[in-house]
Formats: sequence, C-alpha cells, structure tokens
Amino acid sequence: MSTPSRVAIVTGGSRGIGREVAERLARDGLAVVIDYAGDKAAADSAVAELTATGAQVLAVQGDVADEVAMQAVFDQAEERFGGVDVVVHCAGIMPLSPLADLDLAVLDRVLRTNVRGTFVVDQLAVRRVRAGGAIVNFSSSITRFARPGYAAYGASKGAVEAMTLILARELRGRDVTVNTVAPGPTATDMFLDGKSDELIARIAAEPPLERLAQPGDIAETVAFLAGPGRWVNGQVLYVNGGAI
Repeated sequence: MSTPSRVAIVTGGSRGIGREVAERLARDGLAVVIDYAGDKAAADSAVAELTATGAQVLAVQGDVADEVAMQAVFDQAEERFGGVDVVVHCAGIMPLSPLADLDLAVLDRVLRTNVRGTFVVDQLAVRRVRAGGAIVNFSSSITRFARPGYAAYGASKGAVEAMTLILARELRGRDVTVNTVAPGPTATDMFLDGKSDELIARIAAEPPLERLAQPGDIAETVAFLAGPGRWVNGQVLYVNGGAI
C-alpha cells in the first residue's frame, strides 16, 4: 500500500455528519482514520463503503474524552499512513432538557464528551498534525439560536468555540489552521430522533433556503477548511443556510 500524501482523523466518523466528512475527504484523496465510540457495525460499514471506492481507510475505537484511547488512535494513524495532517472532531452528544429539570449527571456526561473530548482531541492534534495541516472542531448554531432545552449542549459548544479561537493563536508559526464549523439543523439521526414531523417541518422552514441541511452540505465546508481554505483561521463558521 502506498503512503498517502495527506491523512485525516475524523472522530465520530461512523455516522451522520462525521461519516459524510470521512467520505468527502476520501474523495479528495486523503487517507482517513475513522474514530468511533462503540458502534462497530457502523464503523465497519463505513470502512467497507470507502474501501470499495479505492480509498485508504482505517476504523479505530476510542472514547474521545479518554486521552489514552485517543493517543492510540493517533498512534495507529501514524503507523498505518505515516502521519496526520487533518483532524476533524465531529463526535458529540446532545441530550435535551430544560435547565431546571436537567439531571446533573447528564450535564457531567455532556461536558465530558463535548468539552473534555474536544480538549483531548485538540491537544493530541497540536502535538501530531504536520505543517500545512488543519484542525476542525464542531460547535452548533444553537449557540446563536438559543432554543429552550439546549442549555447543556449549547454551553458545551460555547466552550468549543472559545477553545478554537484561543488555540488558533497559540499555534502561531506552526502553519496549522484551527477553525470550528457550527451547523444549523441537519438531517441526522441525532437531530431527528424524538422530534415530531410538525416540529421538523417548522424548523426546516426557518432558513431562507427552506430546508434542513444534509450532512453533505456540512462536509463541503469541512473539506474547504481541510484543503484550499488556508486563509480561514481562528474562525467559527455558522453553516445553517442563513437561518441566523
């Protein structure tokens, strides 16, 4: 197997937006390491689909908030493909509840996955990504929509945005960009689960483009940041069809 010129790690890459990102980067010729939390069947399916297209791809299980597990993911990326150039951190969880009713154990789980997980992945990325590379985190347009029920999730994503802006400036001189993509409502299982058809239709009508995003819409923005968008750095890109 030839050594690819560029290599990406995509956390949460077995499902939803993460899977579409993995596929999109593979189409650009990157070797892709898919990190997944626990759904091995979904990860194996993603690997099979990408391998069938001729892509170089590897799936590795790892909890994003566990620094030892994630170090192993980066180690395997380097051992298999020779290095790491792009890290796209898509993994996250989104339990919903009014702030007054939220079980604090759930809050702790959200903060562990979404905040600590981003910190762990970014810390490893800083140490491993080669010059000319890119780190892409994921926030959410909920930080501006401010919808009821999203207090824990929105707070965690606000932290991601702060980390991104600071880290971009800490990497002065490294030729590595750091940005965050903040999607609006996107047609993934995580967004659609538990919502009525009426609510989904109402939310879909909000953007001027009058539809939900598809995962591919978000993946195109990531591919730009991971590739030609070198002069975009230290930014939060709200990718929501103009809803805000």
